[in-house]
Amino acid sequence: MEQKPAVETRGIEPVPDSERHGRVRELFHTWFAANISVLLLTMGAGLIVANGLALWQAALVAVAAAVVGFGIVGLLTIAGKWGGSPAMTLSRAVFGVRGNLVPGAVTWVARFGWETVNAVTGAYALLSVLDLVFGIKAGTPLIVVTLVLFVGTTFLVSGLGRSALLWCNRWAAYLFALFSVLVLGYLVATVDWSAVFSRPAGTTAMVIAGVGTIAAGGLSWAPSGADFARYLPRSTRDRGIVGTAVGGAGVVVVPLVLMGAVMAVGAPDLATAADPVSFIGELLPLWLAVPYLLIALVGMVLINSLSMYSAGFTAQTMGVRLPRAWAVSINAAISLVGGVLLMLVAKSFYGAFITFLTILAVSFSAWIGVFGVDMWRRHRQGRTRYDEAALLDTTPSSAYWYRGGVCWQALTAWTVAIGTGLMFTRAAMSPTDVWFAGPWADTWIGQNGLAWVVTILVGAALHAVLPQAQPTAPKTEEREAERGLSSAAAG
Repeated sequence: MEQKPAVETRGIEPVPDSERHGRVRELFHTWFAANISVLLLTMGAGLIVANGLALWQAALVAVAAAVVGFGIVGLLTIAGKWGGSPAMTLSRAVFGVRGNLVPGAVTWVARFGWETVNAVTGAYALLSVLDLVFGIKAGTPLIVVTLVLFVGTTFLVSGLGRSALLWCNRWAAYLFALFSVLVLGYLVATVDWSAVFSRPAGTTAMVIAGVGTIAAGGLSWAPSGADFARYLPRSTRDRGIVGTAVGGAGVVVVPLVLMGAVMAVGAPDLATAADPVSFIGELLPLWLAVPYLLIALVGMVLINSLSMYSAGFTAQTMGVRLPRAWAVSINAAISLVGGVLLMLVAKSFYGAFITFLTILAVSFSAWIGVFGVDMWRRHRQGRTRYDEAALLDTTPSSAYWYRGGVCWQALTAWTVAIGTGLMFTRAAMSPTDVWFAGPWADTWIGQNGLAWVVTILVGAALHAVLPQAQPTAPKTEEREAERGLSSAAAG
């Protein structure tokens, strides 16, 4: 039996059918691990404190956000099975080998921000453990040290590749589920439920806004989903791919958001704390808080490892001539610098996080709309196989060169979609500290946080109505057919 290498060496090149031994259930653990974040507690608290929702409304928001956000992720993940390459490499077939550099750059930058947020949260979890167990208070040197440890561990795990991530994801899912049940049991036994259930219901607008905020976290994985499905056999059922995305995310998102909402009744400052995890030590007994924080820390390492794993592919797609394991070092360095700035300079972690999610949702949503329409066309026309040679060919001979290396229809739809989405977007650290506000941010759409929905719809609609660009060279199936005819003629 052939031994799998300890370190994955494959880059953006498509996985041949002979090596596609993945199983769809592996995606369940992947999406489970991708959501092991105490930030969901903070966001759940925000639904109670900032949005003014009742507990049942917070539950509705959590379920809807998981279904909407990761339903979209699951649908786009199917492209990985079709093409065997990372999502941003497959994106070359949509935008052109040069045109893809633009959305690729935006996605890469967004990854920097997401990994910085994860690194900060992980560092806060480690600092909380040191304080609870040893009484060590955080200072600037210790903050830097914890960030270096977190980012360094993330770099190591992501560098090992798919097999290591799958093993870590599986065991982290089991451990986190166990301790989450213990925390949930403790809350059930100790929380003042009369105060929880006596809260009045919030407005429908705030429910919709809550769904948009939490779903944005799921949407951030859309340009990465195919990266984790490229080893699946082509016979894998699409329904299973989508189901594992929604199920794996939902079993984490829903209980964590609800736990955060319950905690916020007794500790409303959780929603606006500069340190988003310190309240866990205050609300839980030491014997439960410490292991829970440690497991959460492992979860944050895995989330960042999954993100950096994809970022390595994006870097290679952008032209970075390094092996994937070392391409992630760029993201590691930037997230380390960004983490120091966020922990030592930013006044409100939650405000910065929500602002980041708001902008992130618009940038990713434009790509989702355009790429999704391309997938729909491929499925309808029965051409789900990508031209593997053209995906790696960045010269004018590539089938995906289009005009000057750019599919202008796709890039136009993407650009217009982002511009339209920003018109409805408000990015603010606080009600008085507004970073950006589009001219339509005060409309019903803007106030309800639906800019990302508009962005998807505009990108999809424009790409659907613009003339469909045709590859400039024969597709893979046609080449295979031509080779077959030639062989038959020679025979």
